[in-house]
Amino acid sequence: MRSIKQSLIEFALPKDLQERIDQAPLNLNSTGFDPWGLNPETAKAVVAATLWLYKKYFRVEVHGIENIPKGRALIAANHGGQIPLDAMMVALALLIEADPPRITRGMVERWAPSLPFFSTLFTRCGQVTGDPKNCRDLLNKDECVMVFPEGVRGSGKTFDKRYQLQRFGTGFIRLAIETNTPIIPTAIIGCEESYPGIFNAKILAKLIKAPYFPVTPFFPLFGPLGVTPLPTKVTIRFSKPLLFEGNKDTSDHNVQDMVNSVMSSMDTEIQTGLDKRGKSIFTGRAF
Repeated sequence: MRSIKQSLIEFALPKDLQERIDQAPLNLNSTGFDPWGLNPETAKAVVAATLWLYKKYFRVEVHGIENIPKGRALIAANHGGQIPLDAMMVALALLIEADPPRITRGMVERWAPSLPFFSTLFTRCGQVTGDPKNCRDLLNKDECVMVFPEGVRGSGKTFDKRYQLQRFGTGFIRLAIETNTPIIPTAIIGCEESYPGIFNAKILAKLIKAPYFPVTPFFPLFGPLGVTPLPTKVTIRFSKPLLFEGNKDTSDHNVQDMVNSVMSSMDTEIQTGLDKRGKSIFTGRAF
């Protein structure tokens, strides 16, 4: 008897995409999981469930996918939109568009494992708690890791600060130097308007032990319906890789110079994407 997972894969995931996931290099044990908890069959089911969002709802357009190296890579992207739609779209882009296909290991916020159901789902899809050791181990295994250097400062920023890069952390630079990993500055256009936060209800955030609680024009006013993101047009731009050489224990001043280089490259891609999009956030047909 087929499981719901198998039925979803067969119904909604084209054979070529199933094969692409099977082509991605993985180190699975006898039970079908990798050392970080990734399960390819769960990943296939999630891709099947979200492919429509990628292709039809957000109409994702990708530029610079050829800049993704075949070995270890560190994707550093801008963050925004309150919920991790940006991470989902990048992960799908690298699986669907990259050659060879890559399974992206997103470094999720430390509070994410406290979420019931989602914490297990994130793990089964290859996402890992944003711990330096996890990141280092993944890079040393030639994995493709995705980080958002702005952290919650980016994901929780309000609509008036969209596409304004917030202060970057520096740990990702030291890990890239230590593991000799190229950094690919990445711009995501569209997700920062898909869920427009106008206010952070800090008291509510504290009650549920979350880093922020976004209030939007639609949520919580319209209840569960208000959680639905707007069908913004999403563009992802991968810049040319930056490889920083040196010692991981180099001075904070040198590391900050490297951070500024990543930030500058990312901001250039953001501005290019915004200029090409024009004034409408809904450019392109939604359905």
